[in-house]
Order: sequence, then structure tokens, then C-alpha cells
Amino acid sequence: MKILVTGSSGTIGTRLCEKLLALGHDVHGMDRRPNTWNKDIQRMTTHIDLLNWNDLRPTTYDLQPDIVVHLAANARVYDLVEDPRRALENMTTTFNILEWARLYGIQRFIFASSREVYGNYKLCTTPIAEENARIEHCESPYTASKIAGEALVQAYTRCYELHHIILRFSNVYGMYDDSDRVVPLFLRRARKNEPLAVFGEEKCLDFTYIDDTVAGIIAAIEKFDTVKNDTYNIANGAGTTIVHLAEKIKELTASSSLVTVGESRTGEVIRYVADVSKAKKVLGYAPQTSFVDGIRKTVERYSKVSPLPAGEG
Repeated sequence: MKILVTGSSGTIGTRLCEKLLALGHDVHGMDRRPNTWNKDIQRMTTHIDLLNWNDLRPTTYDLQPDIVVHLAANARVYDLVEDPRRALENMTTTFNILEWARLYGIQRFIFASSREVYGNYKLCTTPIAEENARIEHCESPYTASKIAGEALVQAYTRCYELHHIILRFSNVYGMYDDSDRVVPLFLRRARKNEPLAVFGEEKCLDFTYIDDTVAGIIAAIEKFDTVKNDTYNIANGAGTTIVHLAEKIKELTASSSLVTVGESRTGEVIRYVADVSKAKKVLGYAPQTSFVDGIRKTVERYSKVSPLPAGEG
């Protein structure tokens, strides 16, 4: 298949493109940033800002992919609490790529959503299934941008027969991440024996190793026509507290970092564990990497990169 991946220079985008290329697909990336991880993906990436419709339409008219995987987004929840205009950017880029797909007759679209759309639904005391997303539990501008994106995707299916799959990811980690997300941030700080700040003693989230996330996306691509126009949780299906994450990283890095615990921050989900039974049944999704194994692999990988991480391409 000919596959267009937006956000191809990011964490998930880079790994997805690698896996798709290995499977023999014709892959094209789209990102406003260069890919610092993989030179091959950098060469096949169109550098364009999806916020700019006037640049998007004429530059990409000849791509004509069989399917679009839309990963591009401002993805740090608290960053968007501090600067909510970045949430508007998420909505605009999603609209622009959907409209581009409509104009060029593309009929398959995969949208990367988030576990954030569930908010603090009953504090997520049990695994959360897809039907439990509620607008009234919207905790942050980032959440709003993902709910809006899902609504746009649904609208384009009903109005223009642009068929979709919505995948809700959860705390993806493992490689190709130089951000201040909690796993790479804790790794950087642990290696320097600096304090590891946890916001919320009871905060418990569903950490998903990147290869499991990518396997879920590929399953959706390969089965698109039989599973389309539906939503699936792509996660590990098990919860881990941030305190435990910090302690595990300290152990694996032999760090003397102090773990500090403060109050939860505005806009953040306190607890989330995904019900992945639907994805298992319909997509054949089967996460392979436990939290313990995934963190160990991540520490081993980043131990070879100094400073952490600086790009591997």
C-alpha cells in the first residue's frame, strides 16, 4: 500500500515508518520538523506545516496515498494547559489533513486519539472501554483537541464517505523520544542523580511500549476495510503508578535520585487503565511487552545514547 504518515518525525511516526518499510509498503512522511532519528525516513519526508493550508494543498497533490495515518499533534497535556492555543493547532491540522484527503478522493483515514478523552471517568477504577468517553469529563485543552478531532473524523465519514479508524493511545514510550514526557525525562534526570518529581501519589496510568502501539496501527491498516468506522483502545491493559515508574528507573540506572511527590496538576488524568478486549477481538491486537520488560529495554537502549537522547540517525 501507499501510506502517508503525518508526524513522521515523531516518536510513534518514526517507528511506524520503519516497520511499514520493513513490510514492503510505499511510505511517505509529512512533518514540519526534520527526522533526526532515521536518515531514510528523513529522505522520504515532506517538510510542511499542516497549519498552513496554502502550502499543504499544492505541495502534496501528487501523493495520492491509499491511506492516511494522522499522528501529527502537540501531545504534551500540561504544555497545552499552559498554552491552550496549541490545542487549537491540533484541531486545525486535523481539519486540514481531512479536507486534503477529501479533495483528493482518499477514502481511508486513521486518527491517533488518546486515553485523555476518557478524563477522570469515575476515577477509572476499572479498565475503561471505548464507549465510556464523555465530553463532560474533558479535563484539558489537549483533551478537547482530541475529542474535536474524533468529531471531525466522524463527520467526514458521514458527509463525504471518508472512512476512518480512531485509535486511542496511552503513554507510549520506548525509543525516539527527546521530549519531556515522563519516561525520557525521568531517565535523563536519573542518570544525573537529579530529583524525580511525581505529580500525584496515586496517579496510575497505562504505559504502552512503542512496538505494541505500532503493531496496533499496522493491524488497523491491514484490516482497515473490515474493521473501519470504529474506535479501538491501543494500550497495554495494565496500570502502573508514576511512583513505581520512578523507583523502577532508579533501580535500573543505579541512581541516587530522590523521588518527590506533589499534588496532581491541573488538566491531568489521575488514573487510567485501558480495556483492550475490543482491539484484541477485532484487530487481533496482542501487546507483547510488559511494563517491567519495556522499561528495561528502554533503559538499555538509552544507556547507549549520550546525552539522552540526541537522535540516532
